[in-house]
Amino acid sequence: MDHMTILNNQCIPMGDIPELNYGDFLHLNTQLVLQQGNHCVNYYGFPAAGKIKLICCMADDSAHTLKISSALLAEVGPDRLSSFTARHLSFHAFERELHEVFAIEYADHPWLKPLRYAFNRKHQQNRIENYPFYRIDSEELHEVGVGPVHAGVIEPGHFRFICSGEQILHLETQLGYQHRGIEPLFLSKKNLLQQTILAESIAGDTVAGHTTAFVNIRESLSGDIPADEWSFARAIALEMERMANHTGGLSAICADIGYQLGAAVFGRLRSPLINFMQQWCGNRFSKGLIRAGKNNFPFTGELGAKLGSLLDAFEPDFTEMFQTMKSLPTVMARLEKTGVLTREQAESIGAVGMAARSSGINRDIRSSHPSGLYAQLNHQAVVKHHGDVYSRIRIRSDEIHQSMGYIRQWLREIPLRVTPDPIIQKPAPGLFSISLVEGWRGEICHCGITDKNGAWMHYKIKDPSMNNWLAMALAVRNNEISDFPLCNKSFDLSYCGHDL
Repeated sequence: MDHMTILNNQCIPMGDIPELNYGDFLHLNTQLVLQQGNHCVNYYGFPAAGKIKLICCMADDSAHTLKISSALLAEVGPDRLSSFTARHLSFHAFERELHEVFAIEYADHPWLKPLRYAFNRKHQQNRIENYPFYRIDSEELHEVGVGPVHAGVIEPGHFRFICSGEQILHLETQLGYQHRGIEPLFLSKKNLLQQTILAESIAGDTVAGHTTAFVNIRESLSGDIPADEWSFARAIALEMERMANHTGGLSAICADIGYQLGAAVFGRLRSPLINFMQQWCGNRFSKGLIRAGKNNFPFTGELGAKLGSLLDAFEPDFTEMFQTMKSLPTVMARLEKTGVLTREQAESIGAVGMAARSSGINRDIRSSHPSGLYAQLNHQAVVKHHGDVYSRIRIRSDEIHQSMGYIRQWLREIPLRVTPDPIIQKPAPGLFSISLVEGWRGEICHCGITDKNGAWMHYKIKDPSMNNWLAMALAVRNNEISDFPLCNKSFDLSYCGHDL
């Protein structure tokens, strides 16, 4: 056997994952990614008895399974390895991280640059101020630098453009200013509450997405089966988070094209969505709501009535504003055929979420690897085919309506309160677990491994932004530099979700 086939939110003994020699490991996974419906959800390494253990997790979306394989390397080998990336570009960020953290050298990686200047990088002398930007020598071209301090209220990131006049020929995105060390903190924090708060802090606008992935892993490792009440709360929180961020994103896009009515109305419509979460759990971004093995804030019939009324008021105003916006030629002139990411480009880089679906790729964990309430939905992903800014805002609008439909469906039968909450068990030792969640940006992947005492030996996080930052850089090529803010907002990627 060359791989172990498992399901989303399943855990298996680490010893059951086949360990291949590196050549077979490379061949297996680079062949799998070429098959229709397969893509890499995570590929990473961790120290293991003086060596480096590599784990590759390939998703088979049509079979709804995950194929897990591994290899063992000398910690710093004298030879340079053949790269996955030279065979399929979607592995580029994973191997750049392996190179940065472990100093693994590749003979044929096409773009072996620092990924995020992680605080635990092997060569501490590599400094972000010395990042090796791509350059073109020409008297007719010029460079434009944006950031890392931006005019907008966003996080630090630097964008380096090479332009011919106003036309963008190349964009390189440089991230890695925050050095938060989130993943090692999961190992040093032994208290479950502390670990859960860490999960809530991975990306501030994706609290429900990342925390759900964490508690899924924690419960699977403990053998706990989520109660209907917990699954209900998590699904409601995920769809409310999707609606709020999509609505806020539409407001930001309108602001970038100078359409102030849209910016104001969509911004106003976001507020009641997040304010409802404040009423439910005391925090507008769902912090405190999602917990392994329990629910501190039961969803009552009274809350259900309030949420139903909120959606009834939200829907006509949202629909009217969106229809008004897309009826204006001056608005559509900025949105259509701007920032195009082709299907071929999206497939080559392993795009996920809105970036993939706007380019014709049906990739959505809610349908390909569903769990909780999503397993009962027969979810149909919203897919567009033009890959431009307009396709991405259409996905936002359609997914908002879809989320409202799901929430209304779930509100018809609010689960009974679990009394008392079960005591969550200690994780079993020597296990590997993986959880995939479709956050509002796209595919979130958490992987956890326990040691012989049941404590975390390794914890790995992948935010969808890691897949999609290159998508944004490709989409702006041949656009005018004045369209960059609009393209950037249409992808709406996370800086902190990348800078773990």
